[in-house]
Amino acid sequence: MAIILTLPDEYGYVLLATVSTFFANSFHSINTGIQRKAAGIKYPAAYAPQEVAEKDPKAFAFNCAQRAHANFTENLTPAIGSMLIAGLKYPVLAGALGGLWSLTRVLYTIGYTKKGPQGRTKFGIASSLSLLALKLMAAYTAVQIAFH
Repeated sequence: MAIILTLPDEYGYVLLATVSTFFANSFHSINTGIQRKAAGIKYPAAYAPQEVAEKDPKAFAFNCAQRAHANFTENLTPAIGSMLIAGLKYPVLAGALGGLWSLTRVLYTIGYTKKGPQGRTKFGIASSLSLLALKLMAAYTAVQIAFH
């Protein structure tokens, strides 16, 4: 059985939110590169060794930036998928939550890089809640479409 899919007029908001993740990822890459250079950590090392990071604030900041970037990429696929699916029925809300997710991921990284793990909490909670809402909306949308 074929399904004809008509996108809502407001689906552009979802696409804008999705595109915002590309720029958030670029921010993460640039931030990590700057921190790597400042710490003098050579490729291919993914992180500064723990004993170095404990003594060198620049190496510690690099590790925090690198971990924030890894955490972003770990959550990127579910975020984009959730935005695109939820946006089929709730484009304005999905676009807003997706944009919020991207913004909070950038702010999470800034806090994490500057203050260590304690600097990530506030925006980590905000990004987790926005992503949870997107996932729930995506699941609900999928059920609605599957059993229409």
